Amino acid sequence: MNLKRETITLGNDIQHAVIWMHGLGADGHDFVPIVNELGLGQDSNTRFVFPHAPSRPVTLNGGHVMPAWYDILSLDRSKNVILDDLLVTVGWINSLIDEQVALGVEPENIILAGFSQGGVIALHTALRYPKRLGGIMALSTYFPFADDTLSGMPKGYELTPVFAAHGLHDPVIPVASWQDYVPKLETKGFAVTAKSYAMEHSVHPQEIADMGAWFKGVLAS
Repeated sequence: MNLKRETITLGNDIQHAVIWMHGLGADGHDFVPIVNELGLGQDSNTRFVFPHAPSRPVTLNGGHVMPAWYDILSLDRSKNVILDDLLVTVGWINSLIDEQVALGVEPENIILAGFSQGGVIALHTALRYPKRLGGIMALSTYFPFADDTLSGMPKGYELTPVFAAHGLHDPVIPVASWQDYVPKLETKGFAVTAKSYAMEHSVHPQEIADMGAWFKGVLAS
């Protein structure tokens, strides 16, 4: 699928790319305003790509059609998605990565970011892509099929830096999900920048500042 997307470029000599997936019911415009708040500057030479998820019926919401990266079957995070459904979307994001590579950005300079549902896709895509990527940003999300995904992950992928943030008062995806998957990543050897904030299922000003600092570190490495 050729996903529609919003694109922002910082600089003229693009060497890095960030592909950022929104959450359920939102669209690619959702995180566009945050780019200017990250404090990266034009010298970061980074292209931000914000794809729009296609609209589809969502079982949990009574079959209501809305932008969704995959169908959500229930509130039980351990079995609320079908893996094959999720992997279809992983294939779409793989194509976006391939586009950036064709434009001259090396895979190790590509970061995948995502909020909520988008974070699930960021994790699964980065840990399955044929080449190791430059970073993963997982915001207010969870990690279904984590054990199988991590056990089948290619050697060396644990060198991928990860930023994992969550709201302490999140009623949509409880903080317990963050407390579950972050240690699994760390056990596998990932260096995880794990942050929690006094917020619900949203984005906190301090979180944006912390994201900016993390991006600066990863883009400079």
